[in-house]
Amino acid sequence: MAIDLQLLPRPHSLTYSGGTTVLPDRQFIVLGGPAPPDLFLIGERLQQALQQHAEVDWSIVTGKNVPADRVGLRLSAAPQAANHPQGYRLAITPTSMLISAGTAAGLFYGGQTLIQMLAQGGRELPQVVINDRPDFPNRGVMLDISRDKVPTLETLFDLIDLLASWKFNQLQLYTEHTFAYQAHPEVWAETSPLTGQEILALDDYCRARFIELVPNQNSFGHMRRWLTLARYNHLAECPAGCDTEWGYFDEPFTLCPGDPGSLDLLRSLMDELLPHFSSRQFNVGCDETVDLGQGRSRAIIAERGQGRVYLDFLLKIYREVSARGRTMQFWGDIIMAYPELVSELPPDVIALEWGYEADHAFADHSAKFAASGLPFYVCPGTSSWNTIAGRTNNALENLRNAAEHGLKHGAAGYLITDWGDNGHWQPLPVSYLGWAYGAGLAWAYDANREQDMAQAVSLHAFRDPTGILGRVAYDLGNAYLEAAVPIHNNSVLFRILQESPVDIAARAGLTKANLEKTLNYIDEVTAALDDARPNRPDADLIRHEFRWAADMLRHACRRGIWSLGQDDFAMRQQLAQHAAQLQTEHRQIWLARNRSGGLSDSQARFEKMRRDYDELIKA
Repeated sequence: MAIDLQLLPRPHSLTYSGGTTVLPDRQFIVLGGPAPPDLFLIGERLQQALQQHAEVDWSIVTGKNVPADRVGLRLSAAPQAANHPQGYRLAITPTSMLISAGTAAGLFYGGQTLIQMLAQGGRELPQVVINDRPDFPNRGVMLDISRDKVPTLETLFDLIDLLASWKFNQLQLYTEHTFAYQAHPEVWAETSPLTGQEILALDDYCRARFIELVPNQNSFGHMRRWLTLARYNHLAECPAGCDTEWGYFDEPFTLCPGDPGSLDLLRSLMDELLPHFSSRQFNVGCDETVDLGQGRSRAIIAERGQGRVYLDFLLKIYREVSARGRTMQFWGDIIMAYPELVSELPPDVIALEWGYEADHAFADHSAKFAASGLPFYVCPGTSSWNTIAGRTNNALENLRNAAEHGLKHGAAGYLITDWGDNGHWQPLPVSYLGWAYGAGLAWAYDANREQDMAQAVSLHAFRDPTGILGRVAYDLGNAYLEAAVPIHNNSVLFRILQESPVDIAARAGLTKANLEKTLNYIDEVTAALDDARPNRPDADLIRHEFRWAADMLRHACRRGIWSLGQDDFAMRQQLAQHAAQLQTEHRQIWLARNRSGGLSDSQARFEKMRRDYDELIKA
């Protein structure tokens, strides 16, 4: 029986010989190389996969005295076995299987490929030779745990396993205030933060799966959660509030770079946070210092320039990071605005070039970073935030754009970001599609560029052999297109849920006809959802999450129609009742994967939406 393998990522080279191999029972998995004990965990995972998918019981051994006819799988680590430190060769012959690599990491990646083959073929596998290696040496995911969701450990462990199966090798948890700093308890008091012990456990779990858990703590802008507190407010650039590109904030946002206490605070954070991580890198953030120069730094910036003042503070942070034996990562948006200062950056910093629209200037910016000689990552996104169900077409093109130009200009890494702006309303599985496509592009761009992602995510994320759940996720993520009102880094359907009826009615291009068209589209693409058959412990939860996401988008359409028309009392009552139901489900879905901290902030946005109906009803 021929088996057409659907692998994620697709390998660089896969050659079928035309035959199949039926796996016998009671064979051996033989660990070879200079340090066989280092391969035990890899062998153990393969042993479990053989038991689960092929229903055979193979023992793990090492040494030279294993009878040749009992060797079912050999894992061989030898320095010259692959032409890339993370590369591998996988061969399935009529009598046995071999994975060879130059490093344990390469063997792990080859093992992940074989596990996917076993999941599809069971006891009968195609005879193949795979030669494989990654395009980007560093392939990561950055998950926002500060706005507003802090996942449970169980959720994070499950996510790490999923990312490892797709050959990611870095994970960052974007942090503003959600680490339990013992010296700063007031900042995380209501957030259910990650503790030091939990970070140590996550770091250990990641290392066993060849993932580097990179510490992440924003250190300049995005410090609102700190600076609104009395203990830290005096460190703010604008203690009472500021103008931003997103409107006026009545709260502080950015540290004042000229206040010595700002650097003292960052030293305290580094000294407490960094020892919990084995990684020798550290992402200090430093993006979007939008109020810099509006307050306490106005005079010095008028004298020396905003770019110079920013760079001087960044270099102070760099010296603190270097003194602690770490390599500094930082978001490169500010420096990109002042290219004349790039030459003054230390050569060992890593710039993170981020952008989330399909047409982001990765080509131009990557060329500039490459010309500077600085190592840099390209950082696209999943396009899940500010959407409920994602922006599929935008996400796929954004991810492809970043990979293409990152490769062309020698980017050292590919980091996919997943944010939680404005209440973090999107369920976690909405992000699987972007992570899956990005995993393929980062590993083997040419082989994965045209991957059928609806089918791939159904099989490799949802474990749904029907293909339905992947298709629902893909198509529901394109509902934003039906409304035909493009918004930067946003979906108009999401905006409708968080804007007032007056603002909705004033939005250019929004029409009742397109919202009704969107309603019909949502019904069509979710019609088969109940027929999906995901084979995961959280299968029922995933179906619930997508039903809720679809209902949220339906509510947005009806809210928009109501806002554009004459006030209809009966419709307003229906919207109020539906909003209450959606809010109750939001709480249930949230607590199934996340801690309670941050939930009240997110639910407050529902309360605001519901008041638009309730206040009118009461009136």
